[in-house]
Amino acid sequence: MRYAKRGTLRFTSHRDFARAFERALRRAGVPMAYSQGFTPHPKISYASAAPTGVASEAEYLEIALREAVDPDRLRAALDAALSPGLDIVDAVEASGGSLADRIEASRWRIALPGVDPAVLRTAVDAFRAASEVPVERLTKQGRRTFDARGAVISIDVAQENGAPSEVTDVPCAILDLVVRQVSPSVRPDDVLSGLRVVADLEPPAPPRATRLAQGTVTAQAEIADPLEADRDGVAIGER
Repeated sequence: MRYAKRGTLRFTSHRDFARAFERALRRAGVPMAYSQGFTPHPKISYASAAPTGVASEAEYLEIALREAVDPDRLRAALDAALSPGLDIVDAVEASGGSLADRIEASRWRIALPGVDPAVLRTAVDAFRAASEVPVERLTKQGRRTFDARGAVISIDVAQENGAPSEVTDVPCAILDLVVRQVSPSVRPDDVLSGLRVVADLEPPAPPRATRLAQGTVTAQAEIADPLEADRDGVAIGER
């Protein structure tokens, strides 16, 4: 399944979404398969959830069922059982292979209110030219420094730059970003920290990041839909 986090529901944490989704499964009467043991739980697997506070049009999960159901009806029933802003966008019957193996990168759209597009382009050029961009982030293990440049497949200023932002009438530069999913993960805010390192770019207002896609990367740095193989009825191992 592909689901979206929109509007104020982008502030829903992954744990909160998981709880809401399990309640939606019960409300919709989905014939879930459960794990064995003393505390059985529904078999749900999430793939690379977006950080709290980040909107997304491309979050993915897979569930195991006791019996076959129509994917379109299942999608509609679960979407109706969730709050508006947590939206089930697509559902297919899995044809084989792991969903996680089909997701290697993300495409992001980052709106930067108050940033001049020309200034952003200069910063992007400096970021591209750097062989390494060290940034620091606070993790559960303490502060860590890692390279934000190595995971970036492509970075550019989107064509719609200069348009008003979604929340104000201030001109807004748009950053288009494709990032490979590595460990430790490189998030949009890490790339913005990298732009600060290489070009002293400091947005005057909070950025608004939206994940547009997840999947494998084509030769043109586009993101392939991870559910397409299931729609084709072809298991990943058979391709």
